[in-house]
Amino acid sequence: MYRGQGNVKRGIVSQSEPEFRTVADLIAERIAVHTDHVFGVGGANIEDLYDALHRRPALTGIIAKHEFGAATMADGYARATTRLGVVAATSGGGAMNLLAALTESFDSRVPVLALVGQPPTTLEGRGAFQDTSGHPGRLDAERLFTAVSRHCVKVTRPEDISAALDSAIEAALSGGPAVLLLPKDVQAASVPSPATPAASPRFEPAAEPALPAEMAALIAGTPARSRVVVIAGPEVGAADARAELAEVVRALDATVLVTPDAKDAFPNREARFAGVVGVMGHPHAPRLVAEAELCVLVGAPLSMTARSGLDAALAACPRVAYLGAEQPFVPVHAEARGPLSAALRGLAALAIGAKYTGAQLNPGAIAELVVPVASGPGVRYRPAVAALEAALEPGTDVIADAGNTGAAVVHHLRVPEDGRFLIALGMGGMGYSFGAGIGCALGRGRRTVVIAGDGAYFMHGHEVHTAVEYSVPVTFVVFNNNAHAMCVTREQVFYSGEYSFNRFRAAEIGAGVAAMFPELPAWTARTLSEFENALDKSRAIAGPAFIELHCDPDEIPPFAPFLKESLA
Repeated sequence: MYRGQGNVKRGIVSQSEPEFRTVADLIAERIAVHTDHVFGVGGANIEDLYDALHRRPALTGIIAKHEFGAATMADGYARATTRLGVVAATSGGGAMNLLAALTESFDSRVPVLALVGQPPTTLEGRGAFQDTSGHPGRLDAERLFTAVSRHCVKVTRPEDISAALDSAIEAALSGGPAVLLLPKDVQAASVPSPATPAASPRFEPAAEPALPAEMAALIAGTPARSRVVVIAGPEVGAADARAELAEVVRALDATVLVTPDAKDAFPNREARFAGVVGVMGHPHAPRLVAEAELCVLVGAPLSMTARSGLDAALAACPRVAYLGAEQPFVPVHAEARGPLSAALRGLAALAIGAKYTGAQLNPGAIAELVVPVASGPGVRYRPAVAALEAALEPGTDVIADAGNTGAAVVHHLRVPEDGRFLIALGMGGMGYSFGAGIGCALGRGRRTVVIAGDGAYFMHGHEVHTAVEYSVPVTFVVFNNNAHAMCVTREQVFYSGEYSFNRFRAAEIGAGVAAMFPELPAWTARTLSEFENALDKSRAIAGPAFIELHCDPDEIPPFAPFLKESLA
């Protein structure tokens, strides 16, 4: 699924390579072909790998505050660059802390390689500290990680490391994560150095297949001057297939909708862009699909989050085609399963070869969901997002967290030109954006803006410390309504609303962050003008910056299920 090889950076090999090196040295050499950063948290049973990183100048080791944060850094790095994200952690609790983040990478098919230290093999089952060997009475790390990965292997012999690495990297680049469990004695063991250090093999996809006959017939049977709608999903970014998608859109003269986690798949300011589908989407999307003669799902299997409100429209469309690696969740009339870029090139050639001339269905202005008027304190979502959009320069990447804040960003924010947009909708884990923003910024080498709520900040927001430690160009924007606001909204909309378990005692997050990190530029905004002023000042900052925005916990976001109930 992931290209992973487009920007391959060869590892730097010392001219005085020792006759023998450790397994950890070999690991560092191999992963340097696929990445330039390793994210993690140290510990006794992974320290040999970090020692090897010190000897490998092509790799930069980043120490996070928590293993969840480190794994989301690797995830964000991989999504933003289409290269391999690598996370390293020690055994026991450190290893277990990876699990929640790896479930997101698993569900979203992100190529992450997790290198997880284990106690020495000689002490397994003999009372070793943090023993997860699976011996009687011990947790089994291999079984645990197998459940959240595409590939998991415990390396018990030094001579097996080369083949194990090849298999793990190949599995990850096919849509990971992959996990290697590495006992400490194995990491420290010596392996012979080859006369000429070999680069890790490239894992190329199979030869490009032709479009299935049923797909070709469906496209050819679409009447001339027909209305065509393309729904682009997250696989477009994963396959780095934006250019191929654009070619198909031109060939079909199509209107483009995107899923909530694929906002950067197509330029948001182009006339053909018609907005977002799903629970955070735009109300006219079902009409566009229902009125089309052909709807092409491109890397969009359409989970419930993405297809909410579309089932009837898809049923009404006479021709629904699907291109992508995953099994679609909706009925289609034809599908081309496999590498997305190849399928898109085949579709574009077919459309051009048939001299197809569609009729673009101009959506006009993108209509927004109407939300109830809020009367509480703070700045409203819509003007806050508008201020953010106005402050984002071309090329800026945006990471949004789960919750009411994320819904507002998905619905209202247009992604900057040449920018990336990431949101964790696989598992929807709160706090993902803080680590992912750091990984994205380091991978892309440009400014990233993280937008999250205070609930997400309290979970994993102290990765801000990691951004400060490494001078990462990330602007953290925290919408503070002193609540788990989406849970508050659910209490109000679906239940009596006479109680709340989800409102917090007021916290001055901006002031707290400023006190902890005196060198970090930090602002607190209580009005829209103060927010705009803070955004303007933050643009001059080379490293990290932090903005707290006060908002209303009772404001209902542009989230279709809430609006359907609240307006009923």
